[in-house]
Amino acid sequence: MSEPLLEVRNLSKRFGGVQALSSVGIKAYRGRVLGLIGENGAGKSTLVKSLTGNYQPDAGTISFAGADVRFDRPQDAADVGIAAIQQEPSMFEDLTVAENIFVGNQPRGRRLINWREMRAKARDLLVEIGVSLDPDSPLRELSVAERHLVSLAKALSSDASMIIFDEPTASLSQAEIQHLYGIIEGLKAAERAIVFISHKFDEIFRICDDYAVLRDGEMVQDGLIADVTEDDLIRQMVGRTLNDIYPKAAAEIGETVLEVEGFSHPTEFADVSFSVRRGEILGFYGLVGSGRTETMEAVFGLKPGSSGEIRIEGRSWQINSAQKAMEAGIAYVPEDRQRHGAILPFSIRKNMSLPVLGTIARAIFLNQRAEDALCDEFGQRVQIKASGWSQPVEELSGGNQQKVVIGKWLATQPKIVILDEPTKGVDVGSKSAVHQNVGDLVAKGLSVIIVSSELEEVLGICDRIIVMHKGRMSAAFERKDFSSEAIVAAATGYAIAADHVDGGAG
Repeated sequence: MSEPLLEVRNLSKRFGGVQALSSVGIKAYRGRVLGLIGENGAGKSTLVKSLTGNYQPDAGTISFAGADVRFDRPQDAADVGIAAIQQEPSMFEDLTVAENIFVGNQPRGRRLINWREMRAKARDLLVEIGVSLDPDSPLRELSVAERHLVSLAKALSSDASMIIFDEPTASLSQAEIQHLYGIIEGLKAAERAIVFISHKFDEIFRICDDYAVLRDGEMVQDGLIADVTEDDLIRQMVGRTLNDIYPKAAAEIGETVLEVEGFSHPTEFADVSFSVRRGEILGFYGLVGSGRTETMEAVFGLKPGSSGEIRIEGRSWQINSAQKAMEAGIAYVPEDRQRHGAILPFSIRKNMSLPVLGTIARAIFLNQRAEDALCDEFGQRVQIKASGWSQPVEELSGGNQQKVVIGKWLATQPKIVILDEPTKGVDVGSKSAVHQNVGDLVAKGLSVIIVSSELEEVLGICDRIIVMHKGRMSAAFERKDFSSEAIVAAATGYAIAADHVDGGAG
């Protein structure tokens, strides 16, 4: 290989008593993709922020294009040609696509912004990445995927020679992910260096040429992706094998707890029927837009206009609100934990007590001692790693934020727990902890429904799997009949056998 475009040598960064990075070194080459791999808290974010001028390292050297550089502010990194596309891009809702692409870098005439030139350049950049967006469209009208593409166009507008992608596919559909892969291949062909951060190993092996593994702020291993296996990377990250990440919980499956019959919604799903037994883990699998999440939202009373019957332990319930669902014994951990699962600026303590304020308050006064006891019980039960219960949730890693949301709902003492994409955007170590928590739930006799787009997850921990396609149940599988090929076929609408569609307890 040629000389690296980026070379980091012995980079270190400390925050108070925490050593976030310790003598880390990586190399990134033109026309190649470097996969930056590690658990939440491994130091990836600190490294990226050091490369983009948000943090200044305490020691070490950053060399770019053959010269040692120092970034005292983000603009310094942008000026040499480094751009980062965050998992949730910070953009301006009320500005147009073109204005977001060129914010701070608008083409000008003598003194004023040249709006015609800015729109034309924005249109050219969007065409370059294969998207037909109107440069004059307000950003607020765009989907998550489209915002990512606008963020990419912004990076290209500065003629960046190295682009960092931080979990870029976390909120994208399969079609959008494939489009992104094509864009990255085009960037490689244009001799740009790519740093790609992902917790999804299929992505790492699909598009990366090189890899670097961080653990506890230190470099563990690097090399060619062709020379390692998935198990190798997991062992380097967390010291566990793939089988440890998806453990099958041993639980005694008992009587039917939840029965849903003929559930329908005018626009989202139709004729969905299934049941869940005590101590059972039922998986709902399907592609984005298949109706999985919408069905679970309706069961939890969040979809007005739904029809059908819900029975819990034989009693029929009319669930038309989240409060009614909680009364019936249902807990729902939503897919978007940051927007719908937690109040990020609030402390762990305040988030954990929210669903049960009525039980730990005296008149209008909150019982602080009861709130602390609640956190002690359920925070420790889901193994939240934090400096204390007063720490704001926004300061936690993605995996620990998810644990806060799960712990919060366990405090309601539910009979049925619905987990919608419970490991989305978290590393393999946190996945293992979440799956262990699921195992603890069913061992205690709860019924669990897991909605997931990760096939390995539902195959690994579920007792049954229901597959949805275009708002309908397309197949149901008992564990003894699990087949990744058949499940994917049912999710995509191919080779669906009518006798597989059976949502009953079996």
